[in-house]
Amino acid sequence: MNILLIDDDALVTTALKTILETDGEIKVIGTGSSGREAVALYARLQPDILLMDIRMKDMDGIDASAEILRQFPHAKILLLTTFSDDEYIIRALKTGTRGYLLKQDYASILPAIHAVCNGQTVFGSEIIHRVPELLQQKKPFDYQKYGIGQKEFEIIKAVANGYSNREIADKLFLGEGTVRNYLSTILDKLNLRDRTQLAIFYYQHL
Repeated sequence: MNILLIDDDALVTTALKTILETDGEIKVIGTGSSGREAVALYARLQPDILLMDIRMKDMDGIDASAEILRQFPHAKILLLTTFSDDEYIIRALKTGTRGYLLKQDYASILPAIHAVCNGQTVFGSEIIHRVPELLQQKKPFDYQKYGIGQKEFEIIKAVANGYSNREIADKLFLGEGTVRNYLSTILDKLNLRDRTQLAIFYYQHL
């Protein structure tokens, strides 16, 4: 698994590279220190996952994520920051990144990278509980207008909570292929690109 690592603190970059490469499946193929570097390096290196800080000179990690996703819609970006700022969380969700973790929670970084590589969306435990409150709207969203049934809604909610297809299948007593078919139909109905956008859509419409 090839990782691009972007952080404006050289000590953090070194520490993260050491942590990541203790995992035999991970190779850090590039490092940078700004959002603009992230955009250029992503285009050149095409990593499996981009692990990036938010507060940086030049261009912050969220703006860099937006630019990368504009060019590479299926990019897997995991934001790592010392700040659990409400505005950052909302911007990260709306941009379409695959996760948002606090640097202080080092133990969660490797599991999060593996989860993102497997198509899941990951938010730190301190953050995930705040997301519904941050994005809550006054009127409940009417999924039925989009032809979303109860079973499909349960799958949407499971995706938003970070469950894999296998876990959803076990939870809802369905075959894994059936879950994939449901997801494909749901994405078509809601005009979304992938399960990350689906998770963001769910939290935006609580």
